[in-house]
Amino acid sequence: MVDLTKESSPQVQKVHKRRTRRAVTQIAAVTIAAATSMLAIVGAALNAQGREDEKYSLRSPDGIAFSDFRGYEDWAVVSSARTDEVLKVIVANPTMIKAFKAGIPGNGKAFPDGSRIVKLQWKPKKSTEAPFVVDVPDVFTQAFVIEKDSKRFPKTGGWGYAVFNYDAPSDKFAPDPKSLSDCGQSCHVAVKAKDYIFHPYQKR
Repeated sequence: MVDLTKESSPQVQKVHKRRTRRAVTQIAAVTIAAATSMLAIVGAALNAQGREDEKYSLRSPDGIAFSDFRGYEDWAVVSSARTDEVLKVIVANPTMIKAFKAGIPGNGKAFPDGSRIVKLQWKPKKSTEAPFVVDVPDVFTQAFVIEKDSKRFPKTGGWGYAVFNYDAPSDKFAPDPKSLSDCGQSCHVAVKAKDYIFHPYQKR
């Protein structure tokens, strides 16, 4: 260790300069690391926001906006369904969940305007982890959306239908080119007595 009391002034200055350079270098390294980390976080957030904005700018061929269903990812589950090729989870917005809980459509009343329901669809696969045979979601493929607006869709019981397909490799949605506002009416007319909605709110 250098005894500064016994060293000449130039030597003392050299020691101070070395220590100062070392401290500055360390501070700079920490600052650069922190800035790089922050830029990565901000970049990821902006990228995610960009994909979200792009997704919600989509419209079906008949003009139904995907943004009408913004936040559907966190909506309450109504029910689920399964075909040989598709695993489905049905979710609804708070307006529709409130109507379900009030007894609609079993009480003979119709869902109010502003009700929205989304059928989320995955290709199923066999679980490789569960100790029993069970199918679980694999690749997400589609969001089938339905919204109630009596003025916009008077010919289809007040409901408008649209499909937004999801492409996993590109992580992007696209409106189904064959999907018009009445695309689901031909099926849903079978449950006209239940205000055109197949799935009841399941007990839980």
